Amino acid sequence: MEIRRLVTNIFEENTYIIWDAGSLEAAVVDPGMQRPQEMADFVNFIRHSNLRLKYILLTHGHLDHTFGVEKVKEEFGLEIMGAEADEPLLMHRDDQARRFRLPYRLAPLRLDRKIADGDELRLGSQKIIALAAPGHSPGSLVYYVPESGFVLTGDVLFRMGIGRTDLPGGSQAQLLESIRTTLFTLPADTVVYPGHGPATTIGAEKVRG
Repeated sequence: MEIRRLVTNIFEENTYIIWDAGSLEAAVVDPGMQRPQEMADFVNFIRHSNLRLKYILLTHGHLDHTFGVEKVKEEFGLEIMGAEADEPLLMHRDDQARRFRLPYRLAPLRLDRKIADGDELRLGSQKIIALAAPGHSPGSLVYYVPESGFVLTGDVLFRMGIGRTDLPGGSQAQLLESIRTTLFTLPADTVVYPGHGPATTIGAEKVRG
């Protein structure tokens, strides 16, 4: 599986494009494109790489991970996919913007397809396994690609850090349990691609943890 990271919006959120090199089937994870140029760069990369975008995957429902969702859905005719437990966050993105004192009007989002713990998706010959990892938000998901040895963790686990738990629905105890029982059970050499900042590995974060 190939992967490209785009750093987007005022929160410097990581938007990921992943694709199967053989079939060119692709997914975008947490489309945070906020500025017109960010969206143009995204679309141009998809078009020029001849990728066939198949999924919009959300790790969770916080606004910085969803700024570009509507435009991607409209441009490529795709379903919005994520965990049902985070749909209330998606439905109240305007409230999130006000909490951060941002001058944006954000429409509510509904999931077109709900993903649960253990669900499997495919890009070409490779599978993506959705794993529930609540704590940063009630419905936080991570996406594990075992054949390629990486996991997309959203805001659950970072290099030298974990997600914040002071936002509505957050729980530090639940987040730590998710990291311990879900992420830290993956192979130590699994590459972690987080929602903000640089990549790391499961092994490195277990040592630090």
